[in-house]
Amino acid sequence: MPIEKPNILLILADDLGFSDLGSFGSEIQTPHLDQLAEGGLRFTQFYNSARCCPSRASLLTGLYPHQAGVGEMTEDHETPGYRGFLKDQCVTLAEVLKEAGYHTYLSGKWHVGKKGPIERGFDDFYGMLGGFSSFWDQKDYSRLPEDRPKRHYRDGEFYATDAITDYALDFLEDSRSDERPYFLYLSYNAPHFPLQAPKEEIAKYERIYEKGWDRIREDRLERMKRLKIVGENTPLTPRSEYWNRDRDIQGTNPAWDSIDPDRQKDLVKRMAIYAAMVDRMDQNIGRVFDDLRKNGELENTLILFCSDNGACAEWDPWGFDNWITTSNFLHRKADLDKMGGPDSYHSYGSGWANACSTPLRLYKHYGHEGGISTPLLAHWPEVIKRQGEIDHQPGHFIDIMTTFVDITNASYPDQYRGHQILPMEGESLVPAFLGETRQERTFCFEHEQHCGVRQGPWKLSKIKEGDWELYNIDNDRTEMHNLRDQHPELVMKLKKVWEDWAERTDVYPRRVMSK
Repeated sequence: MPIEKPNILLILADDLGFSDLGSFGSEIQTPHLDQLAEGGLRFTQFYNSARCCPSRASLLTGLYPHQAGVGEMTEDHETPGYRGFLKDQCVTLAEVLKEAGYHTYLSGKWHVGKKGPIERGFDDFYGMLGGFSSFWDQKDYSRLPEDRPKRHYRDGEFYATDAITDYALDFLEDSRSDERPYFLYLSYNAPHFPLQAPKEEIAKYERIYEKGWDRIREDRLERMKRLKIVGENTPLTPRSEYWNRDRDIQGTNPAWDSIDPDRQKDLVKRMAIYAAMVDRMDQNIGRVFDDLRKNGELENTLILFCSDNGACAEWDPWGFDNWITTSNFLHRKADLDKMGGPDSYHSYGSGWANACSTPLRLYKHYGHEGGISTPLLAHWPEVIKRQGEIDHQPGHFIDIMTTFVDITNASYPDQYRGHQILPMEGESLVPAFLGETRQERTFCFEHEQHCGVRQGPWKLSKIKEGDWELYNIDNDRTEMHNLRDQHPELVMKLKKVWEDWAERTDVYPRRVMSK
């Protein structure tokens, strides 16, 4: 371990699927992140908490999301696990690292409730306090504290991914005014809907996606096997089911060749915009890496890259053009050219989300592997010598706090600002960085009553309306072979593990009981 405290750069993508990076099998151009993977480590079994707010709460606090008060989104249900904001019984990465002498910056998306980033330990912030908004409209983005210098963008010049990076670079430059290390949380809102991107980026991908999601899934899986992200015998899962927001409509993603040609053209454009957003994000991440190189900071900076949940299937194979009504408009002819621009609003739907989760089952919201699995890249040349290696050991967002405390010698408090603080739930990733085998882990998941528990190789998964399913993840990462009937005692044991965890971490009660 280095004597000096390292700089820390934590990069979070929004709604990026498990296989959406080139280094994880994608056809999307992500050369800067792929270079990061080649010079560092790829973790293939790292878990988030299935959706943006819970995952961000867990990432920032080292707790399970319900313990931090954000078991669902930012609505306050007036129960301990579902306050919709970070409670006083947790501390953030910024609060802990600030006490250890770090500059603390956030550029990007907050989305963990009414107490903003400045109140929770960040020195400077630029970005969105809420969940999602136009990538073209700068009025939706804030600079805090309000007296800090602001950039000014001319009409037609602003694009959120670029602006978030502009401010990140400003923050890095600000940190160099003294010898203190920095923590930069670079939290992009790409590629979350609304799907919007510059035309020149979209144009790169339209022909690629004309082959449709069935062929894209097959091609990705083949590359993933060559890269050893998944085992050689990993099967391609059947096309996944989907549910609408109210869960009163259910279906299965259709075969691409069965779709009307006009609908295919609309869907190709949606996925091309999504890919363009990932591409543009990678280009901007490259700007940050170039800045670190120029300033001699790349060797002693721990860089982590991950995604807040699995690919976004909201809510059917066609996607939507209006978040409130979830209505879909079939774009034809000249209207196709307007897609992705300032006056457009799209998601890409469950069929493409299924492809972006290749080869895993389901997507964002769910406790199955496609909902909770993130690619994780770790790069730190002074410490991580396993350049280009792949690590299949399980980990979780709860491990980030413990890792940062470990590498900075920061003090994790028992009390903070007069409040008792819950102990960290995770374990340091440093042993994995050094090539050591970590002990068997147990992780639990719950979001919107979609559940999961993993203990060693065994995993129980549950869709809200369904029964528990049992899988051996070592042999069956894609959750294709339900072993529930063969191992009833193991099912009961793991259910008890999950129920004890749910009681301990404030999964219950879910709602205030009516009087």
